[in-house]
Amino acid sequence: MGARDVACEDLMTFINGCFASTGQSEFFEEQGAQSLSIDFLHDYILYNYRRLYALTLAADVNHFNKALILFNLLKAGAPHDPDERAREGELIRLSLQRLPVQRVYRLFTRLRQARVNNRRTRAVIKGYIEARRDPFFDAVKYRRHISGALSHCHVKLTDERNPFLFGDRRRHLFTQPLLVAVQRAYYTKQAVYDLPFSVAEGFAQKHKISRAEFLRKIKPKMSAQERARLTQSAQREGVDLNADLTKLSLTKLALYFLSLKLTERHMQRARFEEAFAASCARLSWPHALKRGRTAAILDNSYSSSGSSEKRRRPLAVTLGVHLLLSTRCEAYLPLWTTHPGDVWDLTPRGPTPLARCLIEALKWGAERVLIISDGHENNPTGALHEVVKTFQERLDPQRSVMITHLNPVYHAGSFEPKRLSSLIPTVGLRDAELMFTALGFSDFATGEASLSDLEGYLASLEPSLTKLNPPRLT
Repeated sequence: MGARDVACEDLMTFINGCFASTGQSEFFEEQGAQSLSIDFLHDYILYNYRRLYALTLAADVNHFNKALILFNLLKAGAPHDPDERAREGELIRLSLQRLPVQRVYRLFTRLRQARVNNRRTRAVIKGYIEARRDPFFDAVKYRRHISGALSHCHVKLTDERNPFLFGDRRRHLFTQPLLVAVQRAYYTKQAVYDLPFSVAEGFAQKHKISRAEFLRKIKPKMSAQERARLTQSAQREGVDLNADLTKLSLTKLALYFLSLKLTERHMQRARFEEAFAASCARLSWPHALKRGRTAAILDNSYSSSGSSEKRRRPLAVTLGVHLLLSTRCEAYLPLWTTHPGDVWDLTPRGPTPLARCLIEALKWGAERVLIISDGHENNPTGALHEVVKTFQERLDPQRSVMITHLNPVYHAGSFEPKRLSSLIPTVGLRDAELMFTALGFSDFATGEASLSDLEGYLASLEPSLTKLNPPRLT
């Protein structure tokens, strides 16, 4: 194996890890092992393949790893080569825009705590804060993060945010409506309901407002995600938040659905059917994926219940993939490891008989088989590999049936999602709505693609990079 083959394999291992890992505990592993493993992987790729490390930002990896890549690039300082510096700068700028704002401000706080204060970091922090569409809302909701970031990069604001962040908020005479509302909220209960929900919560406790009264009156200020997250606790207080589930992403909607009791799911069936259809409809898919006979092996074994930090996350991703395939494929066969009878009764239970499900899919005549599983096959262990090996050697030597493993769980010991077989590609998948992105990398996961192919594919994912000079291959 040549140096370029090793580089391609290393990079695919890293991308796979970035699709699945969040540094949190999993069903079979503790949080410490996860964090140590992914931190090492980031350091290894950064210092051996920096250009490719930065280009991974274009691959739509999960938010946790995207923020970690940004932290490491800023900590390392700007490259000396002008072309590489321009490419990295563009990737950093675009990635910050696409990250949830709370993650960006937590990133800035981490940079301050780590005492990363080079010229590029100061420029990035200053540019992001100045480019925000609603800077006063940010100043209110993320006050501690922003004040720390501005102090860290030695920037003084020229508007009313400066006295709000660094002066006496109670006594300064503000004119900006939101800042006036914050000032009034120190003294009057009514002003609390003019604030963002997360800020208003603190003032509600200060004024000793009952939880039921607070939730009922702050409801217009809550986002769709906040309403969905607090629906159950609000119901215990006798408050109906009327959460608009159609605005939730597919995976978050699946997580909320699985958190409900079976009776509640059936009672709200029409509501969830509408929400799932809306979430799937928002996703654009290539027409080629709809064609052919597609079978999905869906792991709802007991380990799909996840961990205390990622409760039911693997099962939610599996459910989301199932819903997407059922609405988009012309011929589709779902095969659950423990058949729920009705998807509305879906729960994590039982062992993981993947080989049996694969045999059923092949008997059905599947042209494409997707396996969504954490990779811990146990009924029996290793059987799936033997089935794939026998099938490909005796019945499908041309590899006409495409078999792909999508794994929503990171395996710390192997620095990537756990593989089921060396004969089928394994790609990490944190969110069901990113399934097509993951499938796009499955060809590279087989080890047959070259480093230049992989680098070219990564660059093609971010069209704005075509305006800059192409990178030199490693």
